[in-house]
Amino acid sequence: MAAVAETRVFLEVRRRLQSALLILGEPKEAGLLMDISITPSSLQMKTSEGCTEIWLPAEVRLVPSSCRGLQYVPGDGLHLRLQAQAEFGTKPISMFNPSSQAQGCCTFYCQSCGEVIIKDRKLLRVLPLPSENWGALVGEWCCHPDPFANKPLHPQVNDCFIGDSFFLVNLRSDLWQKPKANTKVICKRCKVMLGETMSSETIKFYMTEVMIQPSERNFPVIPRSQFVQSVIAQCLVELSSARSTFRFSIQGHDGKAYVLLWLLNSDSLVIESLGSSKSMTKFPLLEDTLKADSSSAWNAVKVLYQPCITSRNEKLVSSWDNDISVHSLTLPSATCLELLLILSRNNATLPLTLRCMNSFQVAFLKM
Repeated sequence: MAAVAETRVFLEVRRRLQSALLILGEPKEAGLLMDISITPSSLQMKTSEGCTEIWLPAEVRLVPSSCRGLQYVPGDGLHLRLQAQAEFGTKPISMFNPSSQAQGCCTFYCQSCGEVIIKDRKLLRVLPLPSENWGALVGEWCCHPDPFANKPLHPQVNDCFIGDSFFLVNLRSDLWQKPKANTKVICKRCKVMLGETMSSETIKFYMTEVMIQPSERNFPVIPRSQFVQSVIAQCLVELSSARSTFRFSIQGHDGKAYVLLWLLNSDSLVIESLGSSKSMTKFPLLEDTLKADSSSAWNAVKVLYQPCITSRNEKLVSSWDNDISVHSLTLPSATCLELLLILSRNNATLPLTLRCMNSFQVAFLKM
């Protein structure tokens, strides 16, 4: 059989809008004529050298008769829009399930290496923390002196308080030695920063560094890139829903801004392939999450971003810092750099025309 010309396929389905953007790249062998057929469940591309057919996941259905906006973009390929239906029920990576895990014992693991941080902790109360500015709101609304002044919220032994990007837990029963406040908590095995001590008995674990699982389960091995993306994507979606904010400043524990994020939408389903019918389809955007038998489509959030390292975009950072509609998320500085690398890699795999929007760069974070 003759080798099939490789054709790049990019498909973004918007579930709420029931629409899809399809981009079919040019064959690597320039000058080849291509016949393209679209069915509700597949895409077929024929050239003189062979035929490639890509089957869509069962949850995705296209409406071929609705094709519109057909145009050829040099260097990018054929662009078209059409109606689509997608029912995708894949659950995001579970960072913590308060309803089920508050009933039994939990174990805290370092996500990077699987080292046990806290073993068999029974959590009787798992509660969300109020917003960071809750103290100021109390002062504005109370007609008497603030009863909570200078009284930080610290968890008791069997408590876990959940913040925007962190967990607060009490270490009284797990102390090897009495820690000092405002010091880093480092994994013994891999030396990754897991969190910070808030007091001699309270520790703040960052969601991107720690996994909390029922003690009867084994540590789940999840690629680091996949985990970081999923955790941050879930944080963005939850905060945008709860507080109607869509712009975020990602800051390191050192107080520096590393990247500015603007959440565009959270209902995208992304499918991208590059390969031939003779080999397993490769999905660059999902490179470290796919196995031979895994789904080729993933829920994703679409974001605009601007890097802020090495004094880049200082004016924009200052403008966002002074804007009350911008929400700050604090993570370990190393994780901020990881996120920036993930965004840059995802951006580089997008079709050229989708990589930028105004002065921002575009990327997808997989749920």
